[in-house]
Amino acid sequence: MRYTTQIKSISYLKANAAEVLDQLTEKREPLVITQNGEAKAVMQDVASYDETQETLALLKILALGNREIEEGKVKPIAEVVKRLRSKKTRA
Repeated sequence: MRYTTQIKSISYLKANAAEVLDQLTEKREPLVITQNGEAKAVMQDVASYDETQETLALLKILALGNREIEEGKVKPIAEVVKRLRSKKTRA
């Protein structure tokens, strides 16, 4: 496991919730929560979560773009520029 020092039991979390939250915010590393010796959940600070979600959104956009390229749903740049310029002169 990658975060071997960042593993705590659910009992530890219950007894030290405020401290755990402070450490999550300070270290910005995820924390694995175990129950009966088995990994059950991962906690992370809000800033890290937001960054992860933004990264996933960008990766999804890239994947969709790649799929459109593979499917031939693209237009030459010159055609797009010409269309945009014609819209600009009409406005």
